Amino acid sequence: MFSDIGALELVALVVLAVLVFGPEKLPKVIQDVSRFIKKVRDFSDSAKEDIRSELGPEFKDFEFEDLNPKTFLRKQLEGNEDLKELKELRGSFDLKKEMNDVADAVHGREAAPAAVNGSAAAGTPDLLKKQDKPDTGERPPYDSDAT
Repeated sequence: MFSDIGALELVALVVLAVLVFGPEKLPKVIQDVSRFIKKVRDFSDSAKEDIRSELGPEFKDFEFEDLNPKTFLRKQLEGNEDLKELKELRGSFDLKKEMNDVADAVHGREAAPAAVNGSAAAGTPDLLKKQDKPDTGERPPYDSDAT
């Protein structure tokens, strides 16, 4: 529940609680808050049990954590044997290398030879390479279809 709170933040909360409630009332406030949290948990557990009993026996293994899409997909994909090819493909794909190749092509740097040979056919112009800029006195070509 409090996994995102660091030690310094916890100390700041304690100091703030002592300043707001005072050292005399602080134990009573802590007891009240802990009773409230216990009541909320009990209410939540009873609501879950009511929902499970209303759903019937076919949903006796239903877990509310399965409503989280990530958890649901993880459980569905764990038992699937057809995904071995997908895992092999995922292992062979190097996203960082692909992104570096695209960035090199956009910036006009020489790309790795494997990517150039596999992606561009011989004789086709590379549209990502920097083109010669027109002279300052010359206007760029006008394309009426593009406007």
